[in-house]
Amino acid sequence: MSSSSGALSLQFHPRHASPRGHSPLLHPFFFTIRRRRPHGTRAVSRRFMLPSASFIWDAITGGSSAREASAAVRRGMLLFRQGDVGGSLAEFERAIELDPRQKSYLWQRGLSLYYLNRFEEGAEQFRIDVAANPNDTEESIWCFLCEAQLFGVEEARRRFLQVGRDPRPFMREAYNMFKDGGDPEKLVSMFLHGQENELFYASLYAGLYYESQQGDADSSKLHIVAACKSPYGVSSGDYMASLAQVHCLCRNWMPTQ
Repeated sequence: MSSSSGALSLQFHPRHASPRGHSPLLHPFFFTIRRRRPHGTRAVSRRFMLPSASFIWDAITGGSSAREASAAVRRGMLLFRQGDVGGSLAEFERAIELDPRQKSYLWQRGLSLYYLNRFEEGAEQFRIDVAANPNDTEESIWCFLCEAQLFGVEEARRRFLQVGRDPRPFMREAYNMFKDGGDPEKLVSMFLHGQENELFYASLYAGLYYESQQGDADSSKLHIVAACKSPYGVSSGDYMASLAQVHCLCRNWMPTQ
């Protein structure tokens, strides 16, 4: 759904309304209303729905265990942003212990598992998430990334999770590239002069695509470092911008190189 008034706009994706644990105190800018850009309103990633989703989740479930589980998710996300991937996973596991219903929505756990090279568990997490959120484009891609490491690209593509149409053009293009094969350079060039978030995501997923092919680390590094250094990667506060930094940390890449 979206709401707009005059030159102001704020958009939300209905598929993103599932519970996502996050502390609004950590990133109060998530719900800043932005003025409409001349060439249209940009879509807001589901990661930006986290503050209200956390409150909704507490309200629905109630009880101290649910609140403690949400707090554990927020701690895990903060640790991940700080580069402590193992610590983040411990908090996500704690959240599931406190409230098992959290597991259906813990895409954050799947990302941590990927960077700990626990690909089978990561794929399972993303499959669970897509089962609960059948329009989750990024989870489908991350499941592919895990399974490409386990089974190779062709088998991972055969097992590819089909999801609904993403409202973001750059994610539709990325999804089709992973599902059917394609050219990461074309993906980046399509959004080279687009909005800041479009170029960031195109660069990030181009780099991840190269990594899934297990044969072109230099191209993967080029694009993910570019995502880190992009204006959106530097200043957006998006969880995926932190992921790009974590990716470089885990690969011993320096974004300044």
